[in-house]
Amino acid sequence: MAKSTIINASVVAIMLYTFPLLTSGVLNSGHVFAAEAEKRVAKKVPAMRNRVYTQLARAQQIADGGDKILGFEILDEVQDRIEQLNSYEKAMLWNFYGFMYYGNEDLDNAISSFENVIAQEAIPDTLYTSTVYSLAQLAMQQQDYVKALGFLNQWRANNDKVLKSSQHILFAQVHYQNKNYSETLAHVNNALALSKLEGAQPKENWLILQRAAYFELKQPEKVTEVMEELVRLYQKPSYWLQLAGMYGEIGQEQKQLGTMETAWQAGFVTKSSDIVMLAQLYLFNKLPYKAATLLDDAIAQGLVVADEKRIQLLAQAYTMAKEDRKAIPVLVKGAEIADNGFFDEQLAQTYLNTQQWKLAIDSAKLAIKRGGLSNEGNMHLALGMAHFNLQEYGESITAFESAKNHREIAKTATQWANYVEKEQSNKQRLTMN
Repeated sequence: MAKSTIINASVVAIMLYTFPLLTSGVLNSGHVFAAEAEKRVAKKVPAMRNRVYTQLARAQQIADGGDKILGFEILDEVQDRIEQLNSYEKAMLWNFYGFMYYGNEDLDNAISSFENVIAQEAIPDTLYTSTVYSLAQLAMQQQDYVKALGFLNQWRANNDKVLKSSQHILFAQVHYQNKNYSETLAHVNNALALSKLEGAQPKENWLILQRAAYFELKQPEKVTEVMEELVRLYQKPSYWLQLAGMYGEIGQEQKQLGTMETAWQAGFVTKSSDIVMLAQLYLFNKLPYKAATLLDDAIAQGLVVADEKRIQLLAQAYTMAKEDRKAIPVLVKGAEIADNGFFDEQLAQTYLNTQQWKLAIDSAKLAIKRGGLSNEGNMHLALGMAHFNLQEYGESITAFESAKNHREIAKTATQWANYVEKEQSNKQRLTMN
């Protein structure tokens, strides 16, 4: 049986932090960091005059109160006197603009305003680094991942503190979008290690990101380990099915079956394709009766459509389980909907197995007539055997003679023809005596 993989880890929902996702597009700004991030040179920060701060705070307060137009008008009044402001006051003016534009869901102007903040040289390091970090997050929202990585690297170059787990994840997300999967893993693994040290449960979306990176790096064993963790911690039906798929991918069919069976018992297996996969796993692991009862019940409940492929699989399962009589009604149904003699061929063989000679003859003739057989010669053999068991020696010999025309079974047909001729002669001799 072919491997079954129920996983699409290359498409991963990546959650952003701090800023909610408001819009998408392309970051359009004039500020571009150098390829190599540099630590900025600290300069003496001038004091902010009280009257400037009062106007900025008043604008923010009015905007928060619902009158955004008046809030922006007050900021515009301050901007009209921008030449009179020192660098720190200018930075704070643009900072207030940035937050107000962001609150107004105007990301382009928010980004432009925050870039004006970091363009001022004599500002506090904390204002610089927090603004650069915010710009990285906004670039993520705008899906400009190269720009986002540039901002993050600049932030890192000017931040001496140990990264928090959420900051590692932001780096991991940006690296993933830029297809830097090894860097993605380095950061997400650091985040998970920090989370473990803190005694916290790994966040679900962090594990999903880790899984995605391992998948892109073609490390299915590692993907499987992450899926085991997701199943253990979050118990989602989709994770059980994906874990089963990964066990199949790495050749651990016993675990694949065990996982699928557990998922089935828990009510997680509801899709037709997943039910069929479980049935195929039963067959692969030499449990044909389980496969047959599973499929039979699923078809009866309308969970699996009884098309030709599913009927063929169900009949195969009953046949492998040596339940020929249960296979017969399934094959009859298949013959009714098929446009060739494939199921009639299977019926003829099954009737032979159950010693229903006349039905075997009828099915074999119909199979030959309808065509589409795996081996027409076998149907002539079936006819010969059925007629022989009915002591219809002439018809039996005729069938075996026809079977001889099929090279792959010619030897068997010849042996049967010779045997029937002898039996016919013996019967005739006994009759004469």
